[in-house]
Amino acid sequence: MNSVIRFALSLWFFWGLHSLALAAPKFEDTMAQRTLACTACHGEQGKAGPDGYYPRLAGKPAGYLHHQLQNFREGRRHYPLMQGLIDTLDDAYLQAIATHFSSLSVPYPAPKPSTASAALLEQGRLLATQGRAESGIPACTQCHGKELMGVNPDTPGLLGLPADYLNAQLGGWRTGQRHAVSPDCMAKIAKLLGESDVNAVAQWLSSQAVPANAHPADKKPAATSATIEMQCGSAP
Repeated sequence: MNSVIRFALSLWFFWGLHSLALAAPKFEDTMAQRTLACTACHGEQGKAGPDGYYPRLAGKPAGYLHHQLQNFREGRRHYPLMQGLIDTLDDAYLQAIATHFSSLSVPYPAPKPSTASAALLEQGRLLATQGRAESGIPACTQCHGKELMGVNPDTPGLLGLPADYLNAQLGGWRTGQRHAVSPDCMAKIAKLLGESDVNAVAQWLSSQAVPANAHPADKKPAATSATIEMQCGSAP
């Protein structure tokens, strides 16, 4: 190879490296960049993954997100990929991740039309908004807020989640695959629900549009004579 060809190849090689350097994204030591491993599955800015099984993180109460990260790390929730990502992180870093996603405001998509029957949707609506006192089942609104968008700092919203995800989580509590800090109120409630109840409430919740400018409430609805008191270790 003569010197002219070697020189031309050298120029081509170094020009290629220069072009790659210009094209590479600039590194910024921010929580948004540190959590790219999260948004790879949970969607840009934590708006939710496309398949229905990676839920929304954006705008959820920071305390709730922190508890769930702890639950994955400590084995109360089971998903090897999540456990592998966070099993070496301390509580302060998990709190920083939770605070970051909680601070994000991302529009919600319109709900997909439900294929459930009108009777099943009404069953779900009654459970979500009134509960079933004779079975000891409180209304979802009692803990998750009147608009079902969660309550700061520890209780998540239920709207904007797909039916498959809601079904899977309620099923996990019913079968013992998912746990929370004792007393585990959701496990108790889920075990009081029948299979039809689980499907009904998941179908109704997933079919509801998220209210405009929705955000977690600052306090739960006031207790009434019909309120069923529940003790929740993860939402004292």
